[in-house]
Amino acid sequence: MSLRHAVLGLIVELDGASGYDLMKLFELSLANVWSATQSQLYGELAKLTADGLIEVAAEGPRGRKEYRATAAGREELRRWLVEETPKPAQRDGTLLRVFFLGQLEPEQARAYLRDRAALMEERRDELAVLQEQVTWGEDNLSFYGRLTMEYGRRFFAMRKEWAEWAEAELARRSSPAAAPGGDEGDDGGDDGGRA
Repeated sequence: MSLRHAVLGLIVELDGASGYDLMKLFELSLANVWSATQSQLYGELAKLTADGLIEVAAEGPRGRKEYRATAAGREELRRWLVEETPKPAQRDGTLLRVFFLGQLEPEQARAYLRDRAALMEERRDELAVLQEQVTWGEDNLSFYGRLTMEYGRRFFAMRKEWAEWAEAELARRSSPAAAPGGDEGDDGGDDGGRA
C-alpha cells in the first residue's frame, strides 16, 4: 500500500476533505495500518493535485484547502483496489532481534520478550479505548474502519500471546532440568509416552 492510495481513498470516501481533516483521520483510523507525518501527507496532496487525481474544491481562511477526487482519481483508486496485489511486509525489527537473542544472557532475552508482550498488550488496550471513543455509523469509513481496527486488536493480541509463549520456551530451555545431563523434568512417573 502506498500513502498515495491511502490519501486518495480517504478523499474519495469523504467526498472531499482538507489536509487537516485527513491528518486527524489518519491519526484516528489509519495509524494502526499506515502512518503518515504531516509533511508526508501535504507532500502527497501536492503530488496528487499535480497528477490530476485530486483538485482543490474550496479554499477557506488561513490558506485552508478542501480537496476532492477527480474522475481520474476515482478510477485510479478502483484500479489499485482491483489490479494491484498487496505485497506482504517483509521487515520485522522485533523478529530480527529475536533471531539474535542467543547473544544475550537468557534473563536479558526473556526480559526483551516480556517487554514485547507488555507493549503489545498496551497497544491492544489503546485500540480498545479508541474503539469506544469513536462514534461509529453505518457509512463505509465506519464499517470498514471497524474491520481494520479489529484486525489491529487481534494482531496485537496474537503478538502478545506469541511473546509470552517464546519467553516460556526460553525459560524452559535455560532451566537446569533442560541442560544436558539434566533429568528433563522426569518425576519417575509413567506418562504413557505423552509429552
